[in-house]
Amino acid sequence: MAVRLYQLTVDTHDLPSLARFWCGVLDWRILFEDEGEIVIGADETALPGMCFVPVPEGKTAKNRLHIDLSPDDLATEVERIVALGARRQDVGQGEDVTWVVLADPEGNEFCVLRPKKTLLD
Repeated sequence: MAVRLYQLTVDTHDLPSLARFWCGVLDWRILFEDEGEIVIGADETALPGMCFVPVPEGKTAKNRLHIDLSPDDLATEVERIVALGARRQDVGQGEDVTWVVLADPEGNEFCVLRPKKTLLD
């Protein structure tokens, strides 16, 4: 393969806070931290990771790209992630969907799906 997904980069106002939120969600750890970026991951050799970088502007619209999480138990994980600081979001998904839309503490939407075993599940 000529290319692979390395990391997702997230613009943020509060690097430490948002990085720690996502560490809690994913059970990852901070691998690198300075004032210009924080990199998190399962470990330094497990790709992909996430990188948080500072930006002056705030989020102004729905994300064009978002993260989907596949839990062992949807309801349990939504409850846990909300306790970490996420908020439920209505982006027009309706009531009969098999996922829950949440937003991280800075408003970035992401989905918690029903349990999945493959990409085609």
